[in-house]
Amino acid sequence: MSKVIVLKNGRVIDPLQKRDEIVDIWVSDGLVVRPGSVDSAGADVYDLAGLWLLPGLIDMHVHLREPGEEYKETIESGTQAAAAGGFTAVACMPNTNPVNDNGALTKYICEKSVSCAARVYPVGAISKECKGEKLAEYGEMKLAGAVALTDDGLPVVDSQLMRRAMEYASSHDMLIMSHSEELSLSKGGCINEGKLSTRMGLRGIPVSAESIMVQREIALAELTGARVHIAHVSTEQSIALLRNAKARGVKITAETAPHYFTLTEKAVLGFNTNAKMNPPLRTECDRQAVRGALRDGTLDAIATDHAPHSILEKEVEFNFAANGIAGLETSLPLGLALVREKVFEPVRLVELMSCAPAKILGVPGGSLHVGAVADITIVDPERKFTFIAEECFSKGKNSPFDGWKLQGKAVLSMVAGRITYKDF
Repeated sequence: MSKVIVLKNGRVIDPLQKRDEIVDIWVSDGLVVRPGSVDSAGADVYDLAGLWLLPGLIDMHVHLREPGEEYKETIESGTQAAAAGGFTAVACMPNTNPVNDNGALTKYICEKSVSCAARVYPVGAISKECKGEKLAEYGEMKLAGAVALTDDGLPVVDSQLMRRAMEYASSHDMLIMSHSEELSLSKGGCINEGKLSTRMGLRGIPVSAESIMVQREIALAELTGARVHIAHVSTEQSIALLRNAKARGVKITAETAPHYFTLTEKAVLGFNTNAKMNPPLRTECDRQAVRGALRDGTLDAIATDHAPHSILEKEVEFNFAANGIAGLETSLPLGLALVREKVFEPVRLVELMSCAPAKILGVPGGSLHVGAVADITIVDPERKFTFIAEECFSKGKNSPFDGWKLQGKAVLSMVAGRITYKDF
């Protein structure tokens, strides 16, 4: 039997149990156990007075870059960054080199992550090599450990292929995650289309480049009955479509990322490549719509879309810079800012960053009931710090939040009773 861990006096926030109270949590053999049910002699005891004790945070959209681009990130460095950010599990996208479109590569990722600082759930490719031409082998990838399917980084342009993908995925009870982008509208664009793009002399990407494809995915989800998840929602237009679809009972879920509820297109002023991403940062109206949709449930989850790059891809002309930011270590404090601004209560943040991702992906976690796996995040909501990108665990230092003064930080992450990060 492993050593018992007693977490005392923490504010336990567990939406699935409707708990928000000061209570002790005991851990033994990697599970949450009833206090007093095991011998506590020699237990590790932590006094968490003033801290929040949450079911482990789950990031359902990250890029770990391994295999193929280990100079940007590895499974080890990415999970270390995840643990430092309060995440006990991440779902990694398949656009590696080679693409994760087969059982062998899925198995490699699972085996490589066994002893890492966070659980890793591979997401397999919808199409072979993410080319959008032929479907990958879903059953093979699921047997190897894949939890969902996406060609993230690229949309599936062929609507018939996407229909078949949804039908095939449904037969294996797998989730389809959609990178919703109409390439004929976004081609050559690098920031949001509008007055700012004109003033900066950059080709813009209209909001319709996202919303048109969101509407297609809604229509195909209705047609096939498949479970479909829309990634990195950035626009008010898309949110309106999702809200309407959910009201009709369409089996669709959606996520957004912290940069879409924190920043606007103005972050690219000065040709700041660390604020260049796809979909691009939008207007203040879009930002407010995203915040409202997180509050009312139209958006189900917060995911980082963690996309680490090296200076080789970022310190170049804006047009040629790679899209994406490294976001694992800033997601939680940016989410906590919404709590302080009273956009929603702490319980809603836990739903968005733990309960909903676990439910959507169909993976363990999201609750601290007796018998649950002891994946736990402990948060100091008052801890103030300056985020220094060069000091973060991720190999990717490409963050528009570098130098920001933030409040609220994960101070301990635990996976199956094993402490993977501690900072108190």
